[in-house]
Amino acid sequence: MAVPKRKQSNSRTGMRRSHDALKARELQSCSNCGIAVPTHVVCPNCGTYMKRAIIKDEQAAAE
Repeated sequence: MAVPKRKQSNSRTGMRRSHDALKARELQSCSNCGIAVPTHVVCPNCGTYMKRAIIKDEQAAAE
């Protein structure tokens, strides 16, 4: 079984983990009502997704 010859330095460990941080969700404005909504998500305000009405009535949008 392979064993490392030397301990990996803290700097090298940090460089490897530099891409592991969580990133904020990308927000875009809704094409129908204009509020900021995460990408690839049905708008909770008006119920549209990609200019199509997914949630038809007001009660379903509130739930």
